Amino acid sequence: MKGIDQRVTEFEHQLRKAGLRMTQQRRLILRVLAEADDHPDAKGIFTRAFLHDPTLSLSTVYRTMKLLETQGAIERHAFEDGVSRYEHADQQHHDHLIDVETGQVVEFSSPEIEALQAKIAADLGYEIVRHKLELYGRKLGRKGRRKPGEG
Repeated sequence: MKGIDQRVTEFEHQLRKAGLRMTQQRRLILRVLAEADDHPDAKGIFTRAFLHDPTLSLSTVYRTMKLLETQGAIERHAFEDGVSRYEHADQQHHDHLIDVETGQVVEFSSPEIEALQAKIAADLGYEIVRHKLELYGRKLGRKGRRKPGEG
């Protein structure tokens, strides 16, 4: 896992490569994104950054996120809630489990799932070049919820 300062520097490099100058507001957005250990949406990034710079606009956040996505520095996920969420593109491959009640996104990796996907593709005459797996569920044992097998 890269450090926050290293990730900010890489984000800055990506934006400069796109021909953009580095403003204080963009640096702030990049730092907030680099510090994120969740999957924030643009409004969440805006809220976190706005605490440090109340002159920041939501449109600046949206533009910056789009540029970072275009440059391949971040990945955008459109989970079932319809909100685009972002994460750093430099992470190891992983899949997502989304809690349908809280919206929490849990990252996980499973060598067994990866092997099964590769086997299925090979059995069908294919080689996987990319994929994503999103599971949607609710936490077992939450008050008021039935457990599997309960009537």
